[in-house]
Amino acid sequence: MDLPLEIARILLPVIIMGGIAVFVVLRMKHKYKKDTLGKKKSKGAQNLLDSLIPLGMMIGCAVAVLLSMFFRISLLSTIVWGPGIGLLFGYFAYEIYSKKRESY
Repeated sequence: MDLPLEIARILLPVIIMGGIAVFVVLRMKHKYKKDTLGKKKSKGAQNLLDSLIPLGMMIGCAVAVLLSMFFRISLLSTIVWGPGIGLLFGYFAYEIYSKKRESY
């Protein structure tokens, strides 16, 4: 009885975060094909826009590692959840920032 529960406990985070990754990749591919990727006028703003998704993943990983130090959460589990949730938040930040107008 414990074996199926243990297998589900191991695979569930990987399946959920894999679903998030596939969602983000397919949405970005769809935006690329429709030529609606975010574009900014200044080079600095464009660099920030292009870096939001990887930054979200790195910040998510750092927060997850910090949480695993202070709470009784497995480090291996947090390494799966942190970057996955950071990827999703980075994508949402990309969407919000790409629609925001630049002011000079």
